[in-house]
Amino acid sequence: MKHCILLITLGVFIFFNVTAQTDSDMGGSATQFENDIPFGKKVNKELQFFAFYINQAVGSNMYPESSLFSGQLVGRLFGPNSSTTSEKISSRYVEQRLIPFFIYQPKLFNGKAILRASFEIDWTWGDQAYGLSGNKGSAISADQVNLQTQNIELELIPFKDWYINLGLQRMFDTPYNPYRTYFDKMTMTGYRLAYWGTDGVGISVRREKDFNSIKAGFYKLYENDAELNDDVTLYEGIYHQKISMAWTVGASVYYVHDRGMNKGGVSVFGQGLTSTLANYNGAFVFNLGTNDYKADVAWTGIYFGRNVDFWIDRWQLTGFLNYNMGSVRSNQNGEYIKRADIGGLGMNLRGAYRFGQTAGDFIAADLLYTTGDGDGIANGKYSGVITGNTWGMPANIFISSGTYILFPHGNVVNRYTPVISDISNMGYGVTAGVLNFSKDFVPNKINAKVGVAAANSSVKPQNGGTFMGWEVNGALKYNFGPFMSLELHGAYMSLGNFFDSNSATHGSDINSIYSTERPANPWTAFLVYKWLLF
Repeated sequence: MKHCILLITLGVFIFFNVTAQTDSDMGGSATQFENDIPFGKKVNKELQFFAFYINQAVGSNMYPESSLFSGQLVGRLFGPNSSTTSEKISSRYVEQRLIPFFIYQPKLFNGKAILRASFEIDWTWGDQAYGLSGNKGSAISADQVNLQTQNIELELIPFKDWYINLGLQRMFDTPYNPYRTYFDKMTMTGYRLAYWGTDGVGISVRREKDFNSIKAGFYKLYENDAELNDDVTLYEGIYHQKISMAWTVGASVYYVHDRGMNKGGVSVFGQGLTSTLANYNGAFVFNLGTNDYKADVAWTGIYFGRNVDFWIDRWQLTGFLNYNMGSVRSNQNGEYIKRADIGGLGMNLRGAYRFGQTAGDFIAADLLYTTGDGDGIANGKYSGVITGNTWGMPANIFISSGTYILFPHGNVVNRYTPVISDISNMGYGVTAGVLNFSKDFVPNKINAKVGVAAANSSVKPQNGGTFMGWEVNGALKYNFGPFMSLELHGAYMSLGNFFDSNSATHGSDINSIYSTERPANPWTAFLVYKWLLF
């Protein structure tokens, strides 16, 4: 899984000098282990190496019905990836991942040129041996070629406060530099990686001052045939302003110029508005038949944050409002005719209160709303949300809600199957609320967390209701020392009448070969060991 979720969490933990670690579930970005790490000392090395190691033993009642996805399972739970649940069958497996980082900063250029490279090596214990494939290679005898490129990018600093990133790099929908910012800070600010949260090849330029910053980016999502106008290109512009010690605001514009016409894409899934990829990811699929199409999609948004680092006082508040717009034209006898206008709204508000002495002592409430569309493009307009999941797998990761099943969670290696894997919720939209309570019983050493969540779809699917269900979850964590922990997590979700619809459980209302009964309620539990090496 080239863009697996947990991988993304590492690059931003690591920059020139390793600073600190925060609770990655729901807490703020306050430092931990301050007395254990000699902060402020510069590393006198041109070449630095870091790595993140994770092992987790997982048990759940979620599994793929098709053997094609037995090793890697990505996409919406109950989607076309054949993922389902059972009251009698349970999955039990162990996953492992290593993410190495190399940072080269030659003295010759006096800190003005930096090369970063990150990779991933991961598998499920006992999967395959003697082969050529990603995410596999731990069966007896092993010897698998399994090294996946995550980032290879060059950062140039031509002038003070100016940064140019060139190559395969982080493509996150937050205003902060992903190589110089704590990862959990980016999951709580801007658009929280709910629209764009992946890697992409291109060039980005940013200017960062004490009180404001600007960024412009150009990314080539798909090239396809180099001699033809059949590319998919993303442009971005962000302005970020600090208005006081506590408050920040910002605005952004994103634009996708899609001329790919499903010619390229992720493996055999294709890409774009009509693709199998979008269906697997739980995004809305435009019913344009097999005709070629041209699409122009833009996102305009504003966001704000108060005390986003959780350092100034005990209250934290963040939120965003994002509106996507555009149009789609399809080929009708050689002429491209408009088939649909696009107009969808997404909103989020999150507040947290830190009642204790550490960042692990907090209570947080999270609200998310996206508009939906009940008739697709039959009326010539799609009024739901579009995200990067239309073009990548996955290309956005809303992993900071604190849920494990309803929305995705960050502890993922080879299996990523949340109920809502895209905030568009297949175009039906969603209204969701999450409440989390966390406490350090021993400061920065032993932490426990419990959470509850519930969601409604904004519009009803055919033969179903709007209630998607509720989730309860919990975690117990023990920190051995700086950046090394052992964690036990668990979650259970009760499905609502939304899943009485065949389109919610099997991706199509006309697919009658499946039972129309509501699936078994999903549950999961896992024991995970993490270590950040530096």
